[in-house]
Amino acid sequence: MRTRDDWQRLARAIEPRHQVFIDGSFADAADGASFDTVNPANGLVLASVARGGAVDVDRAVAAARRAFASGAWSRSAPAHRKAVLLRLADLIRSNADELALLDTLDGGKLIGDTSTVDVPGSAAILQWYAEAVDKQYGEVAPTAPGDLAIITREPLGVVGAVVPWNYPLEMAIWKLAPALAAGNSVVLKPAEESPLSALRLAELAVEAGLPDGVLNVVPGLGEEAGQALGRHPDVDAIAFTGSTAVGKLFLRYAGESNMKQVWIEAGGKSANLVFADAADLDHVADKAVFGIFGCSGQVCSANSRLLVEESIADDLLERIRVRAADLRVGDPLDPASTMGPIITAKQLERVLGYIEAGRAESGLAFGGRRLHEASGGYYVEPTAFRDVPTTAVIEREEVFGPLLAVSTFREESEAVARANASEYGLAASVFTDSLSRARRVASALRAGTVSVNTVDALDVTVPFGGVGQSGFGRDLSLHALDKFTALKTTWFAGPAAG
Repeated sequence: MRTRDDWQRLARAIEPRHQVFIDGSFADAADGASFDTVNPANGLVLASVARGGAVDVDRAVAAARRAFASGAWSRSAPAHRKAVLLRLADLIRSNADELALLDTLDGGKLIGDTSTVDVPGSAAILQWYAEAVDKQYGEVAPTAPGDLAIITREPLGVVGAVVPWNYPLEMAIWKLAPALAAGNSVVLKPAEESPLSALRLAELAVEAGLPDGVLNVVPGLGEEAGQALGRHPDVDAIAFTGSTAVGKLFLRYAGESNMKQVWIEAGGKSANLVFADAADLDHVADKAVFGIFGCSGQVCSANSRLLVEESIADDLLERIRVRAADLRVGDPLDPASTMGPIITAKQLERVLGYIEAGRAESGLAFGGRRLHEASGGYYVEPTAFRDVPTTAVIEREEVFGPLLAVSTFREESEAVARANASEYGLAASVFTDSLSRARRVASALRAGTVSVNTVDALDVTVPFGGVGQSGFGRDLSLHALDKFTALKTTWFAGPAAG
């Protein structure tokens, strides 16, 4: 098992790719501009990255369109696309340490997570879609005798993928795997906070045999590269994961340009409902801690609202406090750390601002401090507030940090009503030992995924996405292919009646 020193030594040997990747090669931004990506563990500049803008997006989209029109990928046999994507999955695995380090250095994610969960998971998702692509069948419609109508799926064309910083490689794969498997060309805009693994992935894709122009990566700022991609008249679809506010911008961009399809997975304020008939409170506490403090709370589906039946609230909150106190907040390159930093100085100030709002509106249960300030990193201790009113800011708004809002209820209907009193509807959890209650409550909750007696249940085989202002469309599962394909009907008329 590698130590902190081992990972630091490997990190020093990495030379991150820092240019835009268009039509199979790296290049500087057209205007020569760049921006700094910062290591959130120490606040130091990690790399100066090409700041792609509208001209670079134009070049990337043109390359993607040429590649699509050539048919080298879009009209290739499914078995060929499968073979290339399987090679890419293998290359992700053989370069796992480098990719894990890039996401840890760039995004502050724990090396224990990136090396054992994120990178292997990305390869597995890519492999799953590769294996699925030659198992998709068309349809034959029940037409009148003599006529034949077939329904086939065709790739859309050029897809713009815009992904967040909390799972840099894995979120890119969530979009790329089904889009590429279906035969599309893609322009990927990674988050400006964590662009490095996406650039390395593009290089590996060419090595795997993906034709030039099929995958292009344009790092840059959202208001520049992101907006240019959203407004581009030759982009057929945008697949976006990020904040609700930015998701709304992409809807506007589409309406003001070419009415391109826009698929949005946005914010969340997931409720975790715990009933008194959940006998194993240690299990509940373990899951509650993971659900909000995992990835430093920087997860769209984080269980940031804990609704507990009044009779067990004090007991459960104390168990959560003890477990939170045992979390080791520190250097993400240290395998002993169990919680890392917040992504940026700006996000740190945002989280601290929510903590101050919580102090004014609720009772602090534990935490609330910035940690390791001398390191230059952006660390916050696990924090929880109790007796949070429905009107509180920390009850209503997505914090995207390690902050838990705890409230109590007496009746099942009260719990469901409060859980649903949110503009978001991405995920929810229910803890109960009653099967009938679990089914009843899960059915009543307005969320894309309801996890019963666990939190954030997730697998490539099941769809992930939300309702309300958490967005629409689904990532993962075979349903994700729906976003990147169009149904085509071809009707063969029978002979004319004699």
